[in-house]
Amino acid sequence: MSHTLYEANAQRVQRCELAVPGSSPEMFEKALKSGVDFVFLDLEDAVAPDDKLQARKNIIQAINDLDWKGNGITLSVRINGLDTQYMVRDVVDLVEQAGAKIDTLLIPKVGVYGDVYMVDAMLSQLEMQEGLKNKIGIECLIETALGMANVEDIAKQGALSGRVEALHFGVADYAASNRARTVNIGGLNPDYPGDQWHAAISRMTVACRAYGLRPIDGPFGDIKDPEGYKAGARRAAALGCEGKWAIHPSQIALANEVFTPPAAEVEKAKRILAALQEAAAQGKGAAALDGRLIDAASERMANNIVRAADAIAAKTK
Repeated sequence: MSHTLYEANAQRVQRCELAVPGSSPEMFEKALKSGVDFVFLDLEDAVAPDDKLQARKNIIQAINDLDWKGNGITLSVRINGLDTQYMVRDVVDLVEQAGAKIDTLLIPKVGVYGDVYMVDAMLSQLEMQEGLKNKIGIECLIETALGMANVEDIAKQGALSGRVEALHFGVADYAASNRARTVNIGGLNPDYPGDQWHAAISRMTVACRAYGLRPIDGPFGDIKDPEGYKAGARRAAALGCEGKWAIHPSQIALANEVFTPPAAEVEKAKRILAALQEAAAQGKGAAALDGRLIDAASERMANNIVRAADAIAAKTK
């Protein structure tokens, strides 16, 4: 193992993240009671330009008036892009008026680490100004060709900053940025022999795991295709993602199902750990279980499953 290791800036359960438009306050209470791990209140793509200012006010009121933490929800806000006139006041107003109750800000269309640094610097100054005891985390949407070309640097510098927690794969804008042909948001093109998002999600996931960040898969647009959603979630989970967005409450249970380790898988992981512990007591570095060799790598994989299951169990008690 390398002596260069990056520890996670924050550990959170993030099996599913529900997107809620800031211009639709009637959805806030439903999101609060949805049982989802994460909610991001959206100021960006889901809000029309004429509604941006009112959406910001709606979100600030919802953050202050509703008991998100009491309902087991980690609360994030997706701010507007750095290329808009809205972003600065998004960050300033959110932190000045509701900063103590915000867990993370989600930055859209991150292209270079400098985009992240700008928001990080603003947060540091505003936290000092307001005397906040909590440190607001940053999550980055990787959804452009430029962002994917720089994803390793974004992950590394973000990890070193101590504030970046996660990267998200924004499939819709990524497809547009690459001029990719796709049938729907997150769907597969039948003309492509396989999964055309595999390479991008894998690259982002590797960058996250190298530098201690959480990789999160983005949206699936067809809310009437639960099997398509689950198939996409399973592919993302197989590559190492910890969770996936929901753009409709009906997708929450689907994500939770896929990203919660099954009981049989957890039990097998515990048996692997017990068998290796017994082998170690006998001075052996490997063991056999169910006719298969298990070793130190098996232990690390099993520990991942058990830790994830324990974190989910602790959250859902």
